[in-house]
Amino acid sequence: MKTIKKITSVCMALLVMAALIIGSTSMVFAADEVDDSIKNSLVTATEGWTDQIIGFSDEEMEGYLNSEDGFTKNAAEAWKSAKDELGKKKDNNGETIVTLKDGLYTVTVPVKFEKADANFVYSFDSTMTPSTLSVDVQYSMAQTLQRAGLNTLMGIGTVFVMLVLLSLLISLFRFIPNPEAKKAAEAKAAKAAKEAEAAAVAPAVQTAEENLADDGELVAVIAAAIAAAEGTTTDGFVVRSIRKAKRSRR
Repeated sequence: MKTIKKITSVCMALLVMAALIIGSTSMVFAADEVDDSIKNSLVTATEGWTDQIIGFSDEEMEGYLNSEDGFTKNAAEAWKSAKDELGKKKDNNGETIVTLKDGLYTVTVPVKFEKADANFVYSFDSTMTPSTLSVDVQYSMAQTLQRAGLNTLMGIGTVFVMLVLLSLLISLFRFIPNPEAKKAAEAKAAKAAKEAEAAAVAPAVQTAEENLADDGELVAVIAAAIAAAEGTTTDGFVVRSIRKAKRSRR
């Protein structure tokens, strides 16, 4: 019996919670509903502003761009940025939609142009004062693919150009003086010169020694003559080489 009462109490509590949630949701939906008179006023105002903005001349555009009023300047900038992509106006493109969320009104005016369709989206604060305008261009599938292809080609082209410039820059590094490399080259050249000089002297010394070895008897005779002339022995000196003296003829 107690168990049945507990289950009944829990069910009643759940039903009360569900009723509260449903009631709160209904209140939110009711709060977000737009009054018909307000809706009609917003539709009339925004459609008239849209036609006026589309009809701006170049002089009027410059004047509105320099306006001190924030909404006027914003509207001129939004239309100027999308004007060339849309071309001339053909007709309204459907029903103007008015929505209300968190006390802010949003009005969307669809318009058909020669090149593409666009939505003029107005925002109003809780006092029904216009705050911003954006012109959303509605591209077709073909236009979207075309723009995506152009963006891809532009990105690839940019990367290719940067790679070419980088390669040219790297190729110019060899013209930049490098003191360390110059010193290393000079040291290498000096070492090679010393090695070449040593290689050139070695055969001459070897040849002289071979000549001395071949002329052993002549060396002994010359050494004995020098020792007799000097009054000493041959132990006091060594004959390294023998060269023929050049004498001038008389």
